[in-house]
Amino acid sequence: MNLTEFHFIRPYWLLALLPYTVLLVMFIKSKLSHGNWTTLCDEALLPYLLQDKAVAQSRWPLATGAVAALLAIIAMAGPTWERIPTPVFRNDAALVIVLDLSHSMDAGDIKPSRLTMARYKITDILKSRKDGQTALLVYAGDTFTVTPLTNDTETIDNQLNALTTEIMPNDGNNTGQALTKAVDLLKQAGLQKGQILLITDGGNIDEATAQAKSLGAYQLLVLGVGTGDGAPIALPTGGFLKDDQGGIIVEKLDFAGLEKLAQAGGGTYQTLTADDSDVRALFSDLTSTLQKEGGKNENLLLDQWSDKGPWLLLAVLPLAALCFRKGLLVLALCVLIPLPKNSYAIDLNWQDLWFTKDQQAQDAYNNGQFDKAAELFENPDWQAAAQYKSDQTVKGEMKEAKTAVGDYNQGNVYAVREEYEKAIGTYAKALNKFPDKQLKEDIEYNKKLVEEALQKKQKEQKQQEQKNKDKQDQDNKDKNQDSKDQQKQDQQQKDDQSGQPDQKKDGEKNKDEQKESEQKPEQKPEQSQENMKDQPEKQQSTEDQKQQDKPEAAKPEQAKEQPPEKNQDKKEDAVATQPIDNRTNEEKQAHEQWLKRIPDDPSGLLKRKFKYQYDRRRQQ
Repeated sequence: MNLTEFHFIRPYWLLALLPYTVLLVMFIKSKLSHGNWTTLCDEALLPYLLQDKAVAQSRWPLATGAVAALLAIIAMAGPTWERIPTPVFRNDAALVIVLDLSHSMDAGDIKPSRLTMARYKITDILKSRKDGQTALLVYAGDTFTVTPLTNDTETIDNQLNALTTEIMPNDGNNTGQALTKAVDLLKQAGLQKGQILLITDGGNIDEATAQAKSLGAYQLLVLGVGTGDGAPIALPTGGFLKDDQGGIIVEKLDFAGLEKLAQAGGGTYQTLTADDSDVRALFSDLTSTLQKEGGKNENLLLDQWSDKGPWLLLAVLPLAALCFRKGLLVLALCVLIPLPKNSYAIDLNWQDLWFTKDQQAQDAYNNGQFDKAAELFENPDWQAAAQYKSDQTVKGEMKEAKTAVGDYNQGNVYAVREEYEKAIGTYAKALNKFPDKQLKEDIEYNKKLVEEALQKKQKEQKQQEQKNKDKQDQDNKDKNQDSKDQQKQDQQQKDDQSGQPDQKKDGEKNKDEQKESEQKPEQKPEQSQENMKDQPEKQQSTEDQKQQDKPEAAKPEQAKEQPPEKNQDKKEDAVATQPIDNRTNEEKQAHEQWLKRIPDDPSGLLKRKFKYQYDRRRQQ
């Protein structure tokens, strides 16, 4: 029992204590005044008016009723101090949206164009999907994946405005290949069932119908875009699309062919409408399928507070039985009737009333408050990502990560802190959790960089220790030399003072000493000259060593910056990236202004991506 987490799930029920207190006081006053005739008659006349002495009434019913009502109110407030992991209901059904981007989608028989209305419908569909995985494919002469299966429908919605017919590398209408690609996408995700929503205005229906019959357990839904009258196809350069004979091409919607295609795929057909009736008709089938596909995810658990209130009600039952004859049980039943179906936890922090710690941390993370996010995150993987992107390095141990990505991010944080031993150990833990191929390469790459940085750091430490030792030895040698010189000077002064007898010998001795002293100063400049010669060589070798050490010293920085650059286009959501930035505010503002001048062209990026994939397919 962890009393530090004790709180009430439904704390507003404690407000019932106010009317409870008022009613209790009223009952007590009524009980005390009951049978008191002194309020109605003079006390001196009572012995002559009353025949028998008043019998004292028992107060136990009132006491038991008060305790029972109090326990009932506390039980309704939902006392709790324990969390229970509960499996979360998940939706396994997947939807692959296949959008036709052939030139016929530029026809203007529905305003502003077929493709524009199709994009609007996809937005409505994405908003109506509260759960389940969704993917987006586009096709013309060839099929390309815009977004693989994901639970994040906002990512798909953000890509829609960039989808135009001009981004496709080759024109055509290969619907059969698009359906094959959609089936492959579902199979690669390991899904046995799923839905394919084809949004098109026609094309090679016969080939697509043959392919639709082989979809198996996957259901095909078709949304036709256009009208039976059709319209010319406007070109970006002006004019309309023409055939080989120079006639203007008018594309008409093939209602019968598309309906036949949907039936072959085991689904339904709807024509695009201005309202949402087409979406509702299509998703009526999808909703029933989703209900069948849903289930409990035993691996994804949600912590819920265990309500201990019902246990208090067991104590209320015997107390209520004691006061049943007095009518107080009716009051307790009135308290029990309005029991809410849903219960929510509350904490002393106002933000905790509405958001969990991870939600608060995610909001801080999105606002760039990485230090605050690192403190709030309870999920160790997200905490490591926030700490890596933090401007200041937060010291201390981190929580145990549950995934290889979490260990990878924690290893990056330790690398930023220059705690290389911990970083290497964390990378090793990440490799032991069998990451995917790309993440494994990134972990091994970072681990190698950190190991080199650690070796360099240890080498520099040894060099510094050796340099300090040599300096200390030289200082001791100089100190000993100075001590010897001082002793000689003291001895010479003593001899001068006592040199009267044997003056001749002393004079010769002084001459010899003077001669030696003259030779010593001559030797010292020579020694200093030799030292001066050696000094540039030492400095030069030190500078050469520093020049050699510069790339090595940069390796810790590379350990911080290189992995994000490597994974920027591959795993942005899995890796936290934040290189150290020592620029001034003026330089940052100038850099931001320069970035704003760069044109934002997502259509161009998709066009080059599809062109690259198309060229590679042709070479294979």
